[in-house]
Amino acid sequence: MAKNGSSLLHYLNKSTSTSILFTKDTVEDSSIVSNDATTAIGALILGLVFLLGVPGNLFIIWSILARARQRSVTTLLILNLACADGFLMCLTIFFLIYLARQNWDFGNPMCKGLFYLCNTNMYASIFLITLMSLHRLVAVVWPHRVAALASKKMVVRAIAVLWALVFSISIPALVFRQVRYDHDEQNNTRLVCASNHSRSRYVVYQYTFETVVGFLVPYGVIVSSYVCILRRLRQTKFRRKVRSEKLILAIVVMFGIFWLPYHLNNIMQVVAEQFDDSSPTKKRLDMVWQPSRAVTSTLAFISSCANPILYTFAGKSYIREDGIAFMARLFEGTSLDTGIKKGIGLKDALSFSSTGGNAVKNEKQTLV
Repeated sequence: MAKNGSSLLHYLNKSTSTSILFTKDTVEDSSIVSNDATTAIGALILGLVFLLGVPGNLFIIWSILARARQRSVTTLLILNLACADGFLMCLTIFFLIYLARQNWDFGNPMCKGLFYLCNTNMYASIFLITLMSLHRLVAVVWPHRVAALASKKMVVRAIAVLWALVFSISIPALVFRQVRYDHDEQNNTRLVCASNHSRSRYVVYQYTFETVVGFLVPYGVIVSSYVCILRRLRQTKFRRKVRSEKLILAIVVMFGIFWLPYHLNNIMQVVAEQFDDSSPTKKRLDMVWQPSRAVTSTLAFISSCANPILYTFAGKSYIREDGIAFMARLFEGTSLDTGIKKGIGLKDALSFSSTGGNAVKNEKQTLV
């Protein structure tokens, strides 16, 4: 065993060009491959996510770039979201191999880079959905101001700032993530890609920042926006109102379901760091968040393959008429989000902003 451990350490030092030394002050995060059962579950989920997410998001990108004749603000945001999700889905193959082999085979640069890109996707997805929600809020609640407050030019600038912000605030994942050697339950030595915090306060900083900036604040904005939208929808009597509300709630709830466990896991780890190592509370918390890391992380990946399913649901009425171009027709209809000034009825704009475009049939109606 000593010989094997020495060989692994030699390989690790060679691949990272630096020695990893752990002192008594070093805080090591538990690896996501530290538990056989949760690792197997995580690998199964990732496999399904890869099979659904890659073709689903590539189909969205193709539909917008190759088949959609009109590209609205909403379409532009959906395109960016699909690119972010599709790119992440392509990276899942590395994590699938990691979970299946329970050993990191790709070296330290890939360890840092891949988890950094995962963090950028987390922030990009929630920020793009937030921006989409704010644009929909303006289109529904203040339709006559949408051209001034949420024009395509302003949204393009907002997206550029968003991506710059995303790549900046994801740097902690690049700094703290590192390859190290670990021992499994059978005391076998292996390489893992895990967070390596030299001080407890760095654990608190990283995961508190992720949860607050990457979930609580933007998700609060999303929920508040849709509360205002639903109130406005209820004030307008039209026959597709119930379906509109259901789709809006599905978008919000689905995102929360898949990301909430990950951030709850972060919170438990942060709380555990407030206690001494000998504390029974810390031990109980560690027994919960450590084995759950693999499952909660892979559940978060599902949110990146869920959007194509929602869009398919929203555009199912187009499938029989337009065939493979049904999603392009769905996205073309989003031009009506900012089409109030062209004589589209407020009822139709409200209905379309949630369901994806039945207002096309009523384009000539006047304002109510």
